[in-house]
Amino acid sequence: MSDDVDPGPCQSCGACCAYSSNWPRFTIEEDDALDLIPAELVNDRLSGMRCEGDRCCALDGEIARSVACRIYAIRPEVCRICMPGDEECTMARRKFGLAPLV
Repeated sequence: MSDDVDPGPCQSCGACCAYSSNWPRFTIEEDDALDLIPAELVNDRLSGMRCEGDRCCALDGEIARSVACRIYAIRPEVCRICMPGDEECTMARRKFGLAPLV
């Protein structure tokens, strides 16, 4: 979800944020960027976002209806590179029985 992309389809979906507890991993973030993420939203291994089941704890709302990320401006890189309609988006939407974005 790039800052340049209309968040419309993402704010009515959220599937990528609830696809897998293994997906919201930290990878190439600088330590300064990671320090901005509230500690209560970071998993115990400090390797990614804390999840309840497969759902990221920073996600508010209901999947496929209306969602928002509580830390959108400081979200991890993995969240920034997922684009509406890309392979990861389509895979996550499929898990929730949602049609791919065109």
